[in-house]
Parts: sequence; structure tokens; C-alpha cells
Amino acid sequence: MRAVVRRVRKALVRVEGEVVGEIGEGLLIYLGVSREDEVGDLDWLVPKIARLRIFEDDDDRMNLSLKDKDLNVLVVSQFTLFGNLTKGFRPSFNRAASPDLGKTLYECFIERMTKELQKPVPTGRFRAHMEIEAVDDGPVTILLDSRNKKY
Repeated sequence: MRAVVRRVRKALVRVEGEVVGEIGEGLLIYLGVSREDEVGDLDWLVPKIARLRIFEDDDDRMNLSLKDKDLNVLVVSQFTLFGNLTKGFRPSFNRAASPDLGKTLYECFIERMTKELQKPVPTGRFRAHMEIEAVDDGPVTILLDSRNKKY
């Protein structure tokens, strides 16, 4: 699984003009699922995101997490995180999960993040064309990959 984690002042996602998910200060998470991913990948990814110390403390040091500050996340599915450009200029998405596996693991991620944060987690809509608005804070953007934990 891959996650692009953006620290935001606010973010929202629309589907067909309707706002389906919205947060104030917190994290906007783009989540991609590969065909090799499984539920066990969530054991690493969910707590890693919830405890990422990327919010400033009183000394202006990035030392606090979502949980420390009781902030929110907005999760948007994004299979294009597994785009492969080894041949030519048109990305291949053959490493992305099938829609069934992608949806299952996306929904598991949301369930686990809801449990981890002990609050509802707003989302986009799986497989929908979405419009996302975000005001980045920092900017701070972290890339996480459950198969390459060195990021």
C-alpha cells in the first residue's frame, strides 16, 4: 500500500458537485492499493500515519501527531499511485489492485483508522471521479509504502 500524506489546514472532496468528505486541520491521505497488498499491510500503515509527528509543538518543532492534537484525516483512494512508467509516456496501472481487492483494503484502512483515531474518518468515493480542494500547511508531504518501509 502506498499513502501520500499531506498536512493541510483544510481539505474537501466533491463527487458530481456534492461535497462527500471534508476536514479542517489534519491530514489529507491519498491511498493506493497494489495487487500484492493484504490486510497485514494495514498493521504497519495505520498506526504509522496516526502517530506521524509532523505537527508543531509549542517550540515550533514537528513533534506532535494527529492523535496528540486530536485532528482529522480525509482519505481518498488513488490507484494511480501504482502507475508504472518504465515503458514510454503512458502509465500502466498493472501493479494496482483489482477494483474488488482495492475497495476491500481501502474500506479496511478506513475502518482501522476510525478505530485508531476513535472518530469518524471522512472519505472520497471509491472509483468515482473526484475534485479535491486542499490548503497545504507547510507544505509537509510524506510518502509511505508498506512494501518499502524506508520512505
